[in-house]
Amino acid sequence: MTGLVYKSTGSWYTVKNELGVTYECRIKGKFRLQGIKSTNPIAVGDYVDFELDTKSDKETGVITTIHDRHNYIVRKSVNLSKQTHIIASNIDQVFLLVTIDNPPTFTSFIDRFLVTAEAYSVKVVILFNKVDTYDEDTFMEVKYLAHIYRKIGYECIGISAVTGKNIDQVKGLMKDKVSMFTGHSGVGKSTLVNAIEPDLDLKTKAISSQHSQGQHTTTFAEMFDLSFGAKIIDTPGIKGFGIVDMEKEEIGDYFPEFFALKQDCKFNNCLHIEEPKCAVKDALDRDEIAASRYASYVQMIEGDEQHYRTDIWEKE
Repeated sequence: MTGLVYKSTGSWYTVKNELGVTYECRIKGKFRLQGIKSTNPIAVGDYVDFELDTKSDKETGVITTIHDRHNYIVRKSVNLSKQTHIIASNIDQVFLLVTIDNPPTFTSFIDRFLVTAEAYSVKVVILFNKVDTYDEDTFMEVKYLAHIYRKIGYECIGISAVTGKNIDQVKGLMKDKVSMFTGHSGVGKSTLVNAIEPDLDLKTKAISSQHSQGQHTTTFAEMFDLSFGAKIIDTPGIKGFGIVDMEKEEIGDYFPEFFALKQDCKFNNCLHIEEPKCAVKDALDRDEIAASRYASYVQMIEGDEQHYRTDIWEKE
């Protein structure tokens, strides 16, 4: 049988076949021996072939084949013997939830996520959540950040999962697609999903006042079917987001506004750091490129990932 992976808890996978019947499946050991440089050879969103386990008393399955993925989102793994952890695969779009405070989402985190999404051909929509709680200064900061990212080409929407502001717009983008929701813990992912589909009743927790961080409620990625013809993948909150499998020379290609200027640099292999006659640095001097974006780029080039090296789920 062929099925779609809806849930992964590390050793067991919930797989729904073409008739809508779900099975708890495990994988054959050989998958772990095929040089897959990942802590999870199978991810939510994967299409797999599986067969019923005749040795089990319960109706469980054994996954025999993983179909090719057309894209995926990957992060650094805390397991030093591996390289990556695939968050989810075969995604039509990712909704990246951002909050200015309560808790704060820094541009370095946003940019690292966007670079990874660009590298693996995943569309990102940025959702500025909790706009109902912002004062005038904070709202102006939202408008400024939205201006930066819209200018680059990213769709940005201000929403409130509590009041319902622009939730219908988000639902319209989701129809007939597989969407992933992600962001720091506490930015309101579960509240948003509950606003979109109240019958799911995902667990939510209040922000920790001591650390201004979300108290994590999702401990593994899981896919849900929605009533209006959409699928969502809910993911655990991410503390940091370290990029993987990228050479310094290619990182700039995943900044669309840098890539558009690359041909005007004097050197074909320009890193946009110290080279003369660099079109990217010239654009930065003219305020045509956001200083925050350039700072994120330099941090990635220099490998300054100390803040991100504990790139783990809030709860793994």
